[in-house]
Amino acid sequence: MRYSLQVRPISYLKANAAEVLARLGERGDPLVITQNGEAKAVLQDVVSFEETQETLALLKILALGGQDVAAGRVKPAAGVVARLRAKGIAA
Repeated sequence: MRYSLQVRPISYLKANAAEVLARLGERGDPLVITQNGEAKAVLQDVVSFEETQETLALLKILALGGQDVAAGRVKPAAGVVARLRAKGIAA
C-alpha cells in the first residue's frame, strides 16, 4: 500500500470530515493527516484498527515466546503432557 497517495492536510479533514469518514469505512485504507507540511496523525476505520491491535498482540506473544526460548525458559512438550496426564488432566 502506498501511503503517499493517502496524505491530506488538516484543512482538508476539517472541510470534508464526513466524506473522509465515509471513505475510511468503504476502503479501509488509512489516511495520513499533515499539519504545516509534516505528518502528524493517521486516521483509520475502527475495524482496521482492531485488526491491527490483534495483530500486534499476537506479534508480542511471539516475541515473548522467542525471548523465553532464547533464555532457556522452556520445557519439552512430552514432559509437560506426562505431568498433565498424571494429574488427570486430558492433554
